[in-house]
Amino acid sequence: MADKVEKNSHEEEMDSETTASKNSKQWVRLNVGGTHFLTTKTTLSGDPNSFLFRLCQDSELISDRDETGAYLIDRDPTYFSPILNYLRHGKLIINRDLTEEGVLEEAEFYNITKLIQLVSERINNREKRAAERLNQMQNGKKFVYRVLQCHEDELTQMVSTLSDGWKFEQLINIGSQYNYGNEDHAEFLCVVSREYGATINSKETEPTDRAKVLQQKGSRM
Repeated sequence: MADKVEKNSHEEEMDSETTASKNSKQWVRLNVGGTHFLTTKTTLSGDPNSFLFRLCQDSELISDRDETGAYLIDRDPTYFSPILNYLRHGKLIINRDLTEEGVLEEAEFYNITKLIQLVSERINNREKRAAERLNQMQNGKKFVYRVLQCHEDELTQMVSTLSDGWKFEQLINIGSQYNYGNEDHAEFLCVVSREYGATINSKETEPTDRAKVLQQKGSRM
């Protein structure tokens, strides 16, 4: 009986070690420009055509490692953070001290197709809005601008309910409150505009309740 108990205990210990070994193989350490990142193979495998997928899945891909065993990648670590976070949760969050062009450069290096498309669309939309504002200025039109602060989960409702001539202009990420894996969300500044003196049927447009809310929020910024 004692031998059976000892055997079962030994088998459980072996199973535990096997499970721990499998879990450890799922974690990957990266040394990007001297900064270490710890993530999983599942995260890096988000795009099967990317360099990062090949790095952790392709045994034939030769890559140097540092003294800790981390894969060495000679890129800017500051711009790697939004790349890695995108692979983790599928959302593109760029801190205000970074540029969209810089993120695009890194996305192209790592060959993450959907992220390349997403950042490119953002840049194109930004340039389009800038061209529209320039055209408006050249045409002598005047606009009133409001800056609204909101949480990530309020963005869709805010933009979709704009009325009375208010137009979405720009979205600026201002917060580092976003923490992957908990309930915190990023905060944004939402820039909206409205033509000054816009009229409908030769009468000054009266603001609705929603527009008044926008004006009140903007006046507090």
